[in-house]
This record gives sequence, structure tokens and C-alpha cells, in this order.
Amino acid sequence: MTRDRSLDIAVTGVCGRFPGSSDLADWWEALVEGRVLTTRYDMQRLRASGVSRALLDDPDFVPVHGHLADADRFDNTLFRVSPREAEMMDPQHRLMLECAWAALEDAGRSPLDTALTTGVYASASGSGYLRAMVAGGGLDPMTLEDAVHGNEPDFMASLISYKLNLTGPAIAVQTACSSSLVAVHTAVQALLNGECDQALVVGAGVAYPQAGHLHVPGGIHSASGACRPFDEHADGVVAGSGVACVVLRRLEDALADGVEPYGVVLGTAVNNDGSAKAGYYAPSVGGQEAVIRAALEAADVDGASIGYLETHGTGTRVGDPIEWSAASSALRAAGAAPGQVAVGALKANTGHMDNAAGLAGLIKALFVVREGVVPPVAGFTRLNPLLDTEDSPLYVPADAAPWSGPEPRRAGISSFGVGGTNAHVLVEAPPAPTPRSDEQGEQEAGHLALLSAADGEALTRSAERLGRHLAAHSPAPADVARTLATGRAALPERLAVVGRTTAELAERLVTGAAAVRGRGPEAGPAPLVLAFPGQGSQYPGMALPFARALPGFAEALSDCLGAFEPGLAGELERPLHDPGFPKDGLAQTRLAQPALFAVGYAVAAALRGLGLVPGAVIGHSLGEITAACVAGVLGLPDAARFVTLRGRAMQDCPEGAMLSLGCDEDTARELLAACGLPLEIAAVNSPDATVVAGTREAVEEFDARLTGRVATHRLRTERAFHSSLIEPAVPLLAAELSRTAVHPPALPWATDDGRLVLPGTEVRPDSFAAAARDTVYFTRALDSVARHLPRAVVVEAGPGRTLSALAEAADLTAVPLAAGRAARPEDVLTALGTLWTMGQPLDAARVCDRGRPVRLPGYPFAGPRRIAPEAVLRQDAARRVVEADPAAALPESAAPGGQPASPAPLDAPAKVAGLWAELLGHGEFAADADFFALGGDSLLVTRLARRLGAELGVRVPIRDLLLARTLGRQTEVVTALAARAAAPGAAEAG
Repeated sequence: MTRDRSLDIAVTGVCGRFPGSSDLADWWEALVEGRVLTTRYDMQRLRASGVSRALLDDPDFVPVHGHLADADRFDNTLFRVSPREAEMMDPQHRLMLECAWAALEDAGRSPLDTALTTGVYASASGSGYLRAMVAGGGLDPMTLEDAVHGNEPDFMASLISYKLNLTGPAIAVQTACSSSLVAVHTAVQALLNGECDQALVVGAGVAYPQAGHLHVPGGIHSASGACRPFDEHADGVVAGSGVACVVLRRLEDALADGVEPYGVVLGTAVNNDGSAKAGYYAPSVGGQEAVIRAALEAADVDGASIGYLETHGTGTRVGDPIEWSAASSALRAAGAAPGQVAVGALKANTGHMDNAAGLAGLIKALFVVREGVVPPVAGFTRLNPLLDTEDSPLYVPADAAPWSGPEPRRAGISSFGVGGTNAHVLVEAPPAPTPRSDEQGEQEAGHLALLSAADGEALTRSAERLGRHLAAHSPAPADVARTLATGRAALPERLAVVGRTTAELAERLVTGAAAVRGRGPEAGPAPLVLAFPGQGSQYPGMALPFARALPGFAEALSDCLGAFEPGLAGELERPLHDPGFPKDGLAQTRLAQPALFAVGYAVAAALRGLGLVPGAVIGHSLGEITAACVAGVLGLPDAARFVTLRGRAMQDCPEGAMLSLGCDEDTARELLAACGLPLEIAAVNSPDATVVAGTREAVEEFDARLTGRVATHRLRTERAFHSSLIEPAVPLLAAELSRTAVHPPALPWATDDGRLVLPGTEVRPDSFAAAARDTVYFTRALDSVARHLPRAVVVEAGPGRTLSALAEAADLTAVPLAAGRAARPEDVLTALGTLWTMGQPLDAARVCDRGRPVRLPGYPFAGPRRIAPEAVLRQDAARRVVEADPAAALPESAAPGGQPASPAPLDAPAKVAGLWAELLGHGEFAADADFFALGGDSLLVTRLARRLGAELGVRVPIRDLLLARTLGRQTEVVTALAARAAAPGAAEAG
């Protein structure tokens, strides 16, 4: 029977910072190879970390830990956190922020995207960092308050939500070692209940300092410093530090967005042992078995379909047999065959990462079912003889092997917390990716890759790392562009690069060649000014670069052409799209002007659709009409009709010519006066660019006279625009305008007489007729714009870069969209990327909409080391901190340095009774008082043994105190131990 998949949850993103590995790929390789990733510290390193000499000299101190490199680094700038605030924040909370960011990027979601309601479910181990600050004694009341907010678990989930602007539930989940897997269960329920669309589950277990542990004979911590789950040599657990995060979504939603999950969560369950066990800290067969059964039922799968179990696997003498028995019973009852389920135990590789352990195990299991490879249990030699193997579905793999279990590949993950909160999760291999239907190879338009970072150095690292990844893995370039556009936050420092292939993108990212870099202004994006060129900038096929690279352009062009009379619209199609159309044909004014208007209008509409809304418009000659239409002064049908008439009327005017001079207006007038030729000033474009117009003969003679005196350039036109030769067209234009509705502009509009017409200002219709004859004072229009919008960025909305050069000459920033007469689609993309690097609100998702999300390197975290002065461990505080840290100091051992040379006078009854009073909080005790009946537990017995050993100079086995129970019998035990220790030769015999 087919399972109902409506309740399945996809794991769309992961992040893990684990001991002994640089990234998850490195970590997975180490797991497959069965490597132990814990670190045995040398004494010099531990002393440098602030660990006290007394602790280091303790014979029971084991200097082994799953060391997390750079745990004190934090990219505080990215998260808008001051250096001092960063110092006061628990390194666990800092790393959780970075992992949350990285996991969202891995899921193809921008960490600052608010399109999905995202919940945060977070857990962290007790704060050794806060304990260090308190033990150091340097916190005043106000600083202590800051330290509490930066270190206590109550605030970690809401801190992540605040820094990432996430609006779903923000919940701290604290159930000791099982916390992060319980958080997965909680997040899954929230997704199924509709409380959020996406869930971020993050867990941290980072010791401070990362040092080692104190071993107690019979305790849970390893004397050898090696964690060997289910092994005959197992002697306890080793602590490790790590941070892990997963992103969860409903499977149906994730697949609809084109996300390829790491795997699928089929079902989860959580319970508690209750009191049916040996003690509060003891595990329970019944509770663990029940939670596995419940998860199988929730997933609607049977034991026969499970091929892998990632266990809690602490390597303890009590815990391993109980877990083996519970899992065997649950899976056997659910249909699993003997020897069917391979066992995994991550703690053998990395140590026990405390609150992050459950998530770390989940990530490992996801890799197992996704890759179809079962790693060995690191260091495994032979099965623990205490394990019940008869008909057990479980077996321990000693070597890596291909998946041999049932299909589809399914795995279980167990995590059990001190106190009895158990969690179990069932996962399945991801569904097969859907076949690609779109073309993913080389695209004529190219692909735009956008990168950003909080600072320039991070941006450089990010570009180089991404380039190397692309060169090594060759993902489809469209997928790269789409992922970067939609799955990354837009940060201040920005880079854009265009390439047709993945190889081109890779090379340009690594070398920086053809890359555009910029920084978004802190004051927000500069206002945009759209500048529309006039006649002379046209060329055959000029619509092609925009049509191929500018989303929305083709549709807007079609709408615009539809506003022209059908005959002309059909006549314009070929010169707009065919580079082979004769240049002389498009030079005809009757075609050139409608063609330029259509392209400019369509570019403006497309840019607006991409979020690039102009703050003002400006145009040169014909471009003034395009600008007026975009500003709302003329409706599109009226503008199209007027441009059509204007082109025909000017075409019917006498032929003429135009000459550009490299000088200012006054110099041009002096030159004209000196030559006496019938020429006029047609345009003043900049302080050193003036255009004259007149008959062809006059222009040619004037040009010849100026040789060597002023730079000149003949314009490509057959009419003398903005001169008396155009006057025959003016009455026709005025007559048409008398029947045309003209409106006040909706945004500032710079006219060619140099005025800036503000919104709401009345416009005279006949001004458009006069403008065809009058001199174009484009330099004045630019000055008006610059005064009104001093930070403006001018975008040339049409072919060429003539207006961009004029804007730059006026000290304005300019970006031509399609510079040159051989403009390519890549040029348009580069221009869009340039605008994005300037901080413009480009809708990058629309520009890069052809691919689907893929996994690419995320943010290159490499922040500075941040340790508060108050947390720097001093020799007098270090021991208290380590002894207070459950990950480092429990169970505790005998006194540091071994037995004192001169033990204190023995007063065992008083010492035992006094410590009972201190640990239990009671006053007086009868000899038959029961330690456990009065509220004691195995943790307090461990502390009792440690304190007795330290104060009386004897080694007190925890097992002896557990069996003794009463005050009288425990006193007898201690008295006997002290007597033996004081006997002659005792020291030598020990």
C-alpha cells in the first residue's frame, strides 16, 4: 500500500561545524573512512587556554575532547553586532547565528527573505562561558545583566529570529542531550500544524574551555579518552563540541520550489521514561523502545523497511546494552529481520556534542540514505559481550560498505537526554530529482552572477571560493545565477559578473576579470534618472540585446508597437530585430523616431517591472517625448501618434546636416559669427559639446574651416534638426497637439529647454511642437536634475552611451544599458548587475529566472576572535568552571594531585554528615537516613564521592556509596577507606 506523503517533511538545507573537519564534505569523508576526530591536547595548549595546573596535574584528568576549531570567531559585522556585544555573547549563540545563516543559504533561501514564515527551534548546552565570567568575579550588576541575555538559553531562539527577521515561532528546546532532536520533532509538528512554512532547527554544544574531562572509575566518562560504542573495550564517553542546523519544509512545498532535499523526515516521536528506572540519570529500556515504536507508527512504516540506525551510542557500560536491547526489541517487533539494520555511532568519531548531538546524528543519517554508503563505527574491534545479539536486527559495521538494506533507503535516529526525554526520527532518501526540461547550457544572453558580503575582504573570499567550486563541479550556469539571485541576502559589498558558461563565470570570479564591484549606500539606493536618446543612436537590430536579456522588454515592446498604426508597426519589426536591415533605411526619420521611441518606452517599462522605478526622466530631442510619455504627460496612444507624425513631418523637411563641436556654446557662436555661414546652434549638450545644424554644403564648408582648431564630428542624420530647416514641420505638429490630451507629470521631467517640470505642474501642448525647432539645452536639463537629485544615477534607456557620457561630464553617475552599436545581451546584463552593485533594488529573481536552486558555497565566515576580558580564565577560576561544567567535570574523580602527603585528621562521620547537609539541604540525619529517599541521585553521589576524596585524602568509589545508601553505612565505607589509606605501605601498594 502506498504511503500518504502529505505529512512528509523535506530537509532542504543543512549546516554543521564539527570536530576535526573543515566542512561537511570533509566530515563525511572522515566518517566513511572511520577516522576518530577527537583531539588529545598537550599541557602547554591547555595551560594557554587557562586550565589550572591543579586540574592538569590530577591523575584522573583526561585531556581529550572533540575540538571545534575557531569556536571563538564571530562575523559580528554581518549580524550588526558591536564588538563588545559580541564579546559578551556565548560562543554557542554566535555560532548558532552563523550556522542558521549558512543552512538557509544551503536551502536556497536568502537568510533575510521574509516570503516564508520561518520558525526557529533552538537548543544549546549550559553556558561554560557565562560560568567563566561569573567565576572570574569581574561582572558588575549591569554587565551581569548583559551577560545573562547573551548567554542564557531563553534568548537564543529569539535572537536568531531578530537578527534574521524571522517571524515564525521562536522556541528554545532544552532536554539535555536529546534537545536538538526533540527540537526537530517540535518543528515538524509546527510545520504540519501550519504554524510556519519553514523551520530552522539549530543546536549547539560547545564547551568553554575546550579541555577534557575528569574520569571516575565506574563513571560515564572514558578513562582512555576514546569513545567505543557497543565495543568490548567501551569504557565511557568523550565530550565534543559542535553546532548543527537543518532547514525543514513540507515536502510538497519544497518540491514545488524545485528544491532537491537531503532527505525526507517520515515521522518523529518524543516521550519520557518517567520513574520506571534505576534513577533520574539512568536510561530506560521501556522508554527507548516505546519512542522508536511511536516514531514508526507516526511514519506509517514498519521495521522491515529500516536499514540503518544512528544510535545515541555513548559507549558506556550501562547505556549501550540498554539502547541495544530497546532498539532490537522495537525493530524486531515491527518486522525487522536479524542482522538487517546497520548501527551508526557518531560519538565514536567526534565525541558527544551534548545538545547538538541529535542534530549531528540526523545529518549523518541523511548523508547515509542520500549517498547509499554505511560508514563504520570508528575504532570498533569486537562486539560488547553484554549486548543481547540473539535474533537482534542490529549489527555493527566495522568497515564502510554500500547500502545493503531495504529500498527506499530509510534510517532511524535516536537521541536520549539525561532525565529520560527520548526522541526518535525516521528519515528516507530524497526523491529522485525531476528531469530538466529547460536548456541549461550556453545561453546567448549570458548569465548574471551576483555576490555580496558585509565587507570587501569577505566578498573577495566568497568570489574566489565560488569560482573554484564552479570550476570543480560545473553546475548549470542558469542554476548558479538563480541560486545566487534568490538564495543569498543582498549585503552592502557587492559584485556582479556575466558569463555564457559555467567556466566563464568561474574564471571571472577567481580572477576578477570583467567583474563589477560596488557598495550599496548606507543612506539607501540613489534615485534613478532614465535618460532617453534621440535620433542618431539607432541601429538595425537594436532591440535584440534588450529582448534577450531584459525581462519584460519583449512584452512591453509588443504593447508599444500595438499603439502605432498597423502598417508602421509591421514595418518596424524587421529593423528593430534584424541586424542585417540596411542602416540607411533605419536612418530615415519616419522609421528612426518611432523605433527609438518604442525601444525607450519598452526599456522603461521593463526596468520598472524589475523594481527600478525612476525618480526623474530626461530625454534628448525625440527622447524628450519618450520621457514625457514615461512621466505620464502623454498617454501611450497619443505619444505613438505624435511620434509617427513628427517622424514623417521632419522627413518631409529639406535635407540638412549636423556637426558636433568639441567646445562650449559661446565659442561655437564666435566661430559661427566669424565664418558667416547659414548655420545655427542646434544643441548644447555639455560645457565642451555643442552641435550646429544647417544645409549639407554649409556644414561641410564649416567643418573644413575648423580643421585643426576644434574637434568635430559629423552626426549620422540627413536633416538639420532644431534649426530653421525644420520649421515646415512645426505647424503640423501644433495642429496635432491641439487635439491631444496633455497631463501634469507624475514624476520630475527635465525638458530640453533646461527646466525641471515637477509633478502636478501644467504642461502646454504646443511646447512639444516648438521643441522640434528650438535649441536643445541638454546640459541645462542635466544641471536641473543634478540640483534636484544630487546623488542620482542616470540610466541610458536605449541604444548607445552618448547620454551617459554627457551625464558623466555633468558629474553624475551614469550606466548605459546597451553601449555601442554592437551591443550584446551580456552588456545589458552587466549593466543590470552594475545597478545592483550600486544598491539599486533590482529584482534579481526575475533577471535570473531560468534555473533552479543548487547547492553552492555560502557565506565565507572568518570573523575575528571575540573573548570578553571577563571570560578569560584565571588559574583560581579555571578549576571551578571546569568542575561546574557537566560536559567537562562529571563524573568527578578523587582529589587533584593524588593523596596528600599529610592527610587531615580523620573525622569521617562529621565529614559525611556535613556534605549530606550541603548537598541535600537538610539539617540533621539519623544513621539510617537514606540518601536517595531524601532526594539524592547519582549526580549528587558523584559529587559526594569527589568532595569526600578531596577533603579526606582518599579515593571513594561511586559504586560503594551507591550500594551503601544510608548515612551510617556510607560513613563506614569512608572510615574503612581512610584506614586502609593510612596503613603502612598503602601508598606503595596503590
